[in-house]
Amino acid sequence: MDIDIIEEDENPMLHRTDVRFQVTHEDATPSRLSVRDSLAAKLNKDSSEVVVHELDTKFGMRKTVGYAKVYESADHARDVEQDFMLVRNKISPDGEEADEADVEAEEA
Repeated sequence: MDIDIIEEDENPMLHRTDVRFQVTHEDATPSRLSVRDSLAAKLNKDSSEVVVHELDTKFGMRKTVGYAKVYESADHARDVEQDFMLVRNKISPDGEEADEADVEAEEA
């Protein structure tokens, strides 16, 4: 999986950078979490500071275009983002580290 940054917009009021990116992949559309981890590594950020909002793959294509918000800290992400988006990105809304069993229980 290869990630290319298309556009970055600074948003200092919310302590974040809005990022549009393109993922080139060999197999099926990658999961939100694998994209989040790869994007965080590319931007030298912790994965809890990256919230992937959108992944769009055209049928039959091996390219996915996405939108993510990269925060200065995980606390800023928790303050701004809605709880359901934090759960989708496996970031605990209350500030504690989320176990996979806890997140699965919330989704059920």
